[in-house]
Amino acid sequence: MKGDIRYSSWLRWTLTSVLLGALLPLASSVPQTPTPVPSLKQAADVATAPPQAAPARITAYTLSPELFRKAHRLYQTRFTIRVISTFYGIFVFWLILQAKWAAKFRDWAERATSRRFVQSLIFTPLLVLAISLLQLPLDLFGQWVLLRYGISVQSWGSWFGDWGKSLLLIFFFGSLLVWLLYAIIRRSAQRWWLYFWIISLPLLLLMIFAWPYVIDPLFNKYEPLATKAPQLIPKLQEVSRRAGQEIPVVRMFWMKASDKTIATNASVNGFGASKRIVIWDTTLAQETDDEVLADFGHELGHYVLGHLAKGFFFLAAALFVLFYLGKQSIGWLLARRGASWDIRGVEDCASLPVLLLIVSIFGIVATATGNSFSRYLENQADVYGLEVTHGILPDAGQACARSFQKFGRMVFVEPNPNPVDVFVFFDHPTVRDRIHLCVTYDPWSKGQTPQLK
Repeated sequence: MKGDIRYSSWLRWTLTSVLLGALLPLASSVPQTPTPVPSLKQAADVATAPPQAAPARITAYTLSPELFRKAHRLYQTRFTIRVISTFYGIFVFWLILQAKWAAKFRDWAERATSRRFVQSLIFTPLLVLAISLLQLPLDLFGQWVLLRYGISVQSWGSWFGDWGKSLLLIFFFGSLLVWLLYAIIRRSAQRWWLYFWIISLPLLLLMIFAWPYVIDPLFNKYEPLATKAPQLIPKLQEVSRRAGQEIPVVRMFWMKASDKTIATNASVNGFGASKRIVIWDTTLAQETDDEVLADFGHELGHYVLGHLAKGFFFLAAALFVLFYLGKQSIGWLLARRGASWDIRGVEDCASLPVLLLIVSIFGIVATATGNSFSRYLENQADVYGLEVTHGILPDAGQACARSFQKFGRMVFVEPNPNPVDVFVFFDHPTVRDRIHLCVTYDPWSKGQTPQLK
């Protein structure tokens, strides 16, 4: 995956998902759209040479002075939003507690019914709606920035439609998880964090498995790649056979992204029977076959190297630590502030914002750690992609570099991001570093053994 310019990291987003459903961006302001880019005419102007001319050889990531100034302004804006979003997410939980909204939502739920499960179906959507509305200004500003820079092609109606669908999913899945969490807490006040962690793992696996079947189609259209780009299938199969993999054609999908973006991208989703490789329609429209194969080689690396499994075990370890820290901290915090927030104890569902507040604070470190691990996996996939397409493409390194060069110019990627920003927020290596890898990785000419293939 090339990565995107959204504000959240995969780890922080997934941690929140485990607590309140599959799509809730509690501690960050995240438009629910893929990374978009300028118009097709702009993309053609800045990213491709005239058809008659041979493409210039790429040696490093470069931008024209005008694009550089635009990219730098955009980067500064987004970096500021990332920092504000992180601390604003914490502030939202604190505000809800100070205003005693969680206690009010609990009281409304208890007055409506004595059944715990039904109470959760009332309490959780109210809490989620309050959080989402408080986060909405940052979400709207993020989308406005994309529109202001001529990046987003998604209409406001479509954007709000995605936002509304996300809320409905959160209402349902979040209610189930909150009911389960507090049922466990009431049964075991000391070991609830461990039991919930154990139960959350198969639930997380189920979520990952079902995501391509249930969630993805709600936001984007998918069709078999063979029906949209049949000429590519033999080439993709040649690369996959080179990797020692026979990926069924039925696991190769085309995704319509052009109604929201013209960014080029691809991804690997699901696991087991639901595992699939997805190529966006914009990728097929804007990149050459060699560049598409370079993208495919990267995604194949995720597939072959077992990155989904590695990511799952890493996440499981992170959740174990965060749940333990949450348990150790929530009792202390409630003993000091619980009465002023009208929270009766840990077993009271009104304590959920306290737990989320704690997880958000510790989650800053978890985000940086998780993103470092993600960048390592993405670098591995980049290396694998170069190795698996070597000898198949005329110049695998240049195909890889051209793909990233186009991407960087289209979405105005800053050539020299702040190292602290990269360490904390970037879940992919920088475009500059990835192009450098593309044009310098050549163990074959040095008589060396490839790293991964």
